[in-house]
Amino acid sequence: MSAESVTAVAPAGPDTSGSSSGGRHLRLALFVIAAAQLMVVLDATITNIALPAIQTDLGVSDANLAWIVNSYALAFGGLLLLGGKAGDLFGRRKMFQVGTAVFTLASLLGGLAPNESLLIGARVLQGVGAALAAPSALALITTTFPAGKSRNTAMGVYAAMGGVGATVGLLLGGTLTDLLDWRWVFFVNIPIGLAVLAGTRTLVEARRHPGRLDVPGAITGTGGLIALVYGITRGGEHGWTYAVTLVSFAAAAVLLTAFLYLQARTIDPMMPLRLFKDRTRSGSYATMLFIGAGMFATFYL
Repeated sequence: MSAESVTAVAPAGPDTSGSSSGGRHLRLALFVIAAAQLMVVLDATITNIALPAIQTDLGVSDANLAWIVNSYALAFGGLLLLGGKAGDLFGRRKMFQVGTAVFTLASLLGGLAPNESLLIGARVLQGVGAALAAPSALALITTTFPAGKSRNTAMGVYAAMGGVGATVGLLLGGTLTDLLDWRWVFFVNIPIGLAVLAGTRTLVEARRHPGRLDVPGAITGTGGLIALVYGITRGGEHGWTYAVTLVSFAAAAVLLTAFLYLQARTIDPMMPLRLFKDRTRSGSYATMLFIGAGMFATFYL
């Protein structure tokens, strides 16, 4: 998703903060975005505590057990950039709705999965849905909430959901597994997803970003991110000097270098490199990178 396109075409949002009905409208919109953000983040960790129960019930092999967690991260992280660009081209509210619907359906399939293969497939599908919904959710804040206090509050709540989501996932996963069944770590997403879908009418759509899909950029960028995430997951399982880990990192380096080369030369890039000329923006990106890396690095220690 182009951050520049959000600021360039996003309207200020309806100035309804002074009316009672307008205030309720914005509160509902905030709930929709916050719930969606919490849902996609907590699913990165909600299955961790349930893994022993899943292994016993489905007879999952030790080799495949970690992929119940890693397959979600692989699809989510690998497709995130492409999901953002899809929101620019086809409409952010539409992609938010599609992503949430895919995620909710995948949660149902995961809860009903009779074997490890279908469960891992459902987790991949969850990652696809999250990659479509998450970048559009952030962009919709700028189009739904008027600039000023209400938008700042929405940004703060969005960031908070991302920060606490991993911890909530661990606590909720353990509670649901102990009190009900491991399948409820997936079923719990269904009412949340349906509530989010019902509330999307409160979100304000921006004008679509003119242009077309940068196919070479999509291939190299998505491929590079998938290789990078795959290398990280394999490194956590087998060690950072493991041959597959090193090959994955090498492939990621080649593909992402090609991606940056193409972005500097294409007319309508997926990620305009001129965004990084703004020191404040670049500093914010770096801060978010280190915060996210710090939170999730604990799973590989």
